Amino acid sequence: MTNSILTLNQVSKRFGAVEALKELSLDVKQGEFLTLLGPSGCGKTTTLRIIAGLELPDSGSVTLQGKDVTNWEPNKRNVNTVFQNYALFPHMDVFHNVAYGLKLKKEKKPVIKQKVEEILNLVQLPGYEKRMPSQLSGGQRQRVAIARALVNNPSVLLLDEPLGALDLQLRRQMQTELKRLQQHLGNTFIYITHDQEEALNMSDRVGVMNAGALEQLGTPDDIYERPATPFAARFIGQSNIFDAVVTGKDGGGTLTLSYAGGTIKAKGEAQPGEVLTLSVRTERVRYEQEDRYGFQLNGIVKSHHYTGGLLRTSLLLSNGDELTVSGMGGGDNRIPTGATVSIQWDPACSIIVERRGTA
Repeated sequence: MTNSILTLNQVSKRFGAVEALKELSLDVKQGEFLTLLGPSGCGKTTTLRIIAGLELPDSGSVTLQGKDVTNWEPNKRNVNTVFQNYALFPHMDVFHNVAYGLKLKKEKKPVIKQKVEEILNLVQLPGYEKRMPSQLSGGQRQRVAIARALVNNPSVLLLDEPLGALDLQLRRQMQTELKRLQQHLGNTFIYITHDQEEALNMSDRVGVMNAGALEQLGTPDDIYERPATPFAARFIGQSNIFDAVVTGKDGGGTLTLSYAGGTIKAKGEAQPGEVLTLSVRTERVRYEQEDRYGFQLNGIVKSHHYTGGLLRTSLLLSNGDELTVSGMGGGDNRIPTGATVSIQWDPACSIIVERRGTA
């Protein structure tokens, strides 16, 4: 994955008063599984439609395999799209649905037969050629839609929330299948979803989108462990996000900060008096009867919520903030509500997501 296959350069798109994309730049690598992740209205589907040629950008350019395709018609681009609603032809059987694009290219019948059989084997639907879409389950129809898109060997396969209509168990199964297919074929996949689990499970890289812009682009580990903005920290996983004031630093890159009437630690570069917004994942926080890591932060156990293997605890601080702690829970060894506890975490888990000037 060293060569770029697709580049968006400062692409903007407006629909009336709504600015759907704001000078979006994105470089997609050959053979990678890239997911664009974000809430409804963040611009991810508009990005996909511009790549496919279904929308034209107001400004900026789209380069595919070294060629400027910004104004090319959709059928001129070596790109295929899989939609959430499958979009299968109801009057055609599986074979003819999958073969449709090959027939448009005027491939010979023996070639069509061979390619359709090969791709149906890959999506684990051998022997389904004569079945109608109405005779298939939701997962099978989705596999047919994917086969139809892949049989033409597109340079880039675009997937617009293709698993959204499936139940949870089937969706997880299809996540595994999609990643297996992508790795086997070596095609470039660009996947659209608002489901963070899908993004983290399948992707080589994830682009977190918000209000028409990329908040962060990186590997799943980068996105989760090192969120770059408050939005990225809130949207991926569960984080405690709060402001603290730097009161000192040592020579090893450890900061001391004042927060909620106490003292906490963080790793990073900042000056005394600087106000930092920190993100700490809920599973990194610990509460005990004594201080560790140089922390001097107290709180009161407000509540416990047990959700089947996972225990979420809310800790009330002196300034009215609440910190959430999550971890494997159960049994009778919980510190009771109303107890005062010492709160701490590894300073390396304090991620600076914003700098807010000086106090």
